[in-house]
Amino acid sequence: MDFQLLKSKAEKDWNALQNLRQPLIQIGMGTCGQAAGAKEVYASVRKTLKQMNLLGRILQVGCIGMCYLEPLMAVRKPLEPFIYYGNLTAKRTEEILLALLRDDDPHPEWAVCTMGEDTVNGIPRFEELPMIKPQIRAALRNCGLIDPEDIKQYIARGGYEGFQKALRMKPEMVIQEIKNSGLRGRGGAGFPTGLKWEFASRALGSTKYIICNADEGDPGAFMDRSLLKGDPHAVLEGMLIGAYAIGCHEGYIYIRAEYPLAIKRLETALGQMNQYGLLGQNILGSQFRFDIHIKEGAGAFVCGEETALMASIAGGRGMPRSRPPFPANQGLWDKPTNINNVETLANVSAILAQGAAWFAGYGTEKSKGTKTFSLAGKVKRTGLIEVPMGISLGQIINEIGGGVPKGKKLKAVQTGGPSGGCIPSQFIDLPVDYESLTTAGSIMGSGGMVVMDEDTCMVDIPRYFLTFTAGESCGKCIPCRLGTRQMLDILNDICAGQGVSKDIEILENVSETIQKGSLCGLGLMVC
Repeated sequence: MDFQLLKSKAEKDWNALQNLRQPLIQIGMGTCGQAAGAKEVYASVRKTLKQMNLLGRILQVGCIGMCYLEPLMAVRKPLEPFIYYGNLTAKRTEEILLALLRDDDPHPEWAVCTMGEDTVNGIPRFEELPMIKPQIRAALRNCGLIDPEDIKQYIARGGYEGFQKALRMKPEMVIQEIKNSGLRGRGGAGFPTGLKWEFASRALGSTKYIICNADEGDPGAFMDRSLLKGDPHAVLEGMLIGAYAIGCHEGYIYIRAEYPLAIKRLETALGQMNQYGLLGQNILGSQFRFDIHIKEGAGAFVCGEETALMASIAGGRGMPRSRPPFPANQGLWDKPTNINNVETLANVSAILAQGAAWFAGYGTEKSKGTKTFSLAGKVKRTGLIEVPMGISLGQIINEIGGGVPKGKKLKAVQTGGPSGGCIPSQFIDLPVDYESLTTAGSIMGSGGMVVMDEDTCMVDIPRYFLTFTAGESCGKCIPCRLGTRQMLDILNDICAGQGVSKDIEILENVSETIQKGSLCGLGLMVC
């Protein structure tokens, strides 16, 4: 099908959905929603509509970010705003539908918010919620708003416009647009994305690869998998743009086999792209060709590191290698390779559609744009958030997260996963950007953010993460393989009341040795 015809049909279907003369019901069917009981809510909706002898449209959507309220349901009567309800059970779902659709009673005391231009019975609008108001949704722009298994809904909201724009530009102009945006890699170190693409584009050789790193393994982090489950096409469009920019024709998505729902939705999305001519030969009538494969990983944390990831795709054991040569010159099967994480690619598609200046208008001088975080731990409103770079820790914890529950005091915030660090409460006004977090002794990482209260033991925290890193070490580097185990043994002794004063000095010396003798971030960031 011609893309313009597809777009026209998608917009027509979307407009018809917005003007539906029947009740429209959306249910959050991400992993967080399903774990909280969304399948039971879905079944209750179908049963109740049948009981009322009422026709209605039920849509599955991804996570809208308010995970602490799952399972979530949004109900819209014809030509009225959506009303969101949270923390649902099958029984409460039935009560809400009967009251709203039969008796015209929205039960404001049960409602979370409305979405639309109008309010209903004083229920706050979605954009006015304390958790949502400070956010800027770029990567997450469609999550919770569209059916992630329907490409037409993505297209109707501007999907693949960025790729179309890229095809009208020279590859070097696309790279310059990403450089102008200031986008840095959202997977860890924050290397400039445009510069990374430029290295790959200049590498010699006709065969090149682009890889989406979806091997999200940090404890407490769930940004990338939620994005893939809520809006897979945003990421796949970013891969198309990146492939065109660097001149490659084959790509891989490396994702953990433990994420079956994300894999299912990626497979569905790839099938739709093939169906509508967005993959394969002569894409959208151009000379550009590209194909994407899914590679399921076995869940090794070390495979989040670029060289270990490529070794795994090639069929080898996931272990890092020394650099140089860098992947941009000699990567997968010794060919030039570019690797970006999920969030980075979702931002790419938004940047090409909206323009570099739009994205660069958010954030700080050195950390442009927005960043997604999984806000977890001792905080009232846990969930998936996206905020402009430079926002303070205090704004995230207190305004977005609602503060520490039960009247407890904040003790620290852990950022960056196992490779990150704990930031004490006295630095609550610290801006959240790459440089500030590094100065404070932590890192941005992929975006995990775990809040700790006054009852949290600050010895248990490193012990927990060392248990993780010691178990996940691939064993290639002896200092990492043996050193993390020695550090863990010392912390176990301290927690058992068997610590001695020299343990602190030993921990410092061993961690320094691990950092100096390790090839990848698992050992390099032990501290």
